[in-house]
Amino acid sequence: MKKIAVLGSTGSIGLNTLDIVRRFPEKFEITSLSCKSSIDVLAGQIMEFRPEIASVLEKKDAMDLKSRLGGSISTKIVFGDEGYKEAVSLKNVDVVVSAIVGSAGLKPTIEAIYADKEIALANKESLVAAGDIVINEAKKRNLKILPVDSEHSAIFQCLEGNRKKEAAKIFLTASGGPFRKKDISEFKNITPEQALNHPTWSMGAKISIDSATLMNKGLEIIEACVLFDLPPEMIEVVVHPQSIVHSMVGYVDGSIIAQLGKPDMREAILYSLSWPERYETNFGFPDFSMLDLNFEKPDFEKFRSLSLAFESALVRKSMPCTMNAANEEAVYAFLRKEIRFDQIFEVVENVMNKHNVFSFSSIEDVFYADHQARSKALEYIANNH
Repeated sequence: MKKIAVLGSTGSIGLNTLDIVRRFPEKFEITSLSCKSSIDVLAGQIMEFRPEIASVLEKKDAMDLKSRLGGSISTKIVFGDEGYKEAVSLKNVDVVVSAIVGSAGLKPTIEAIYADKEIALANKESLVAAGDIVINEAKKRNLKILPVDSEHSAIFQCLEGNRKKEAAKIFLTASGGPFRKKDISEFKNITPEQALNHPTWSMGAKISIDSATLMNKGLEIIEACVLFDLPPEMIEVVVHPQSIVHSMVGYVDGSIIAQLGKPDMREAILYSLSWPERYETNFGFPDFSMLDLNFEKPDFEKFRSLSLAFESALVRKSMPCTMNAANEEAVYAFLRKEIRFDQIFEVVENVMNKHNVFSFSSIEDVFYADHQARSKALEYIANNH
């Protein structure tokens, strides 16, 4: 029985993780749940799974949650950074599913590693912002970080059983998002409602916007470099609208191994929890008789986020953290309708161009770089609103 702590239990990854636990009650048990502020959903999850601890961000939400649950449930309700820390540090937690969206997931992920917990990582920003620190701390403790992103899970699976030194190319697939065929001249007129309407995946608002700008793929470029210890020159982004081929690895002899499956996040989540075993499911296979699998080169002019990400991956040090923080503020500004869709790229590029790159010696350096980038992004947004 593997005991699980879920960070971000009310988001799409968290909900799918809990569905996996429902399907395999003999394999998995929920020990703690955490979310930011979706109290209604979290209350229902607590009633169903009866975790030892549930954590939220704000004290007022913790008090509200306690009131809703009454005295009939023994789950301890905690809040804030200390609450998240307690939720991932429980002695009997085996693995932490890190699924909090954005850089907010970094601190609890690091705390989980400090507590000697293995990580099923869906929070790509942890590796983008502080990749070397996260990986090194995990290595010190001989802990596994298993990817939950479908693309990185695919790469992981394609590398298994093969010599990594014989891998020559990583083909990172992207759906292309909702604006794959839209002319760049129309980008300035795109609304948040349009950008949130992803053609393949059902995701939260921030990730949906990142998928529309292809910044989500940009973050995954950096995540792949860190997670698999690869130079960015080995990574090629391939647009694949059907989202059936989740990613591929090319080897020195010209062979390509691909991992295919339905566009269903539960497959990657389950593998991150069951590895090295595979558990039988009824998810089924794609109906290939109904599918034409297409592959295209991405348009780097339209989707400048890819160029910015490759630049960050080459520079490393504090640049990926800066790019990520600036992008988060730009996305939130777009969702508030303070900037246009095409200005998301402008904000990120402006902040990156002004950034003085430095090396991280501690996690505090990461938070400093993050704060500086956000300040510069907000200043640019205010001046161009």
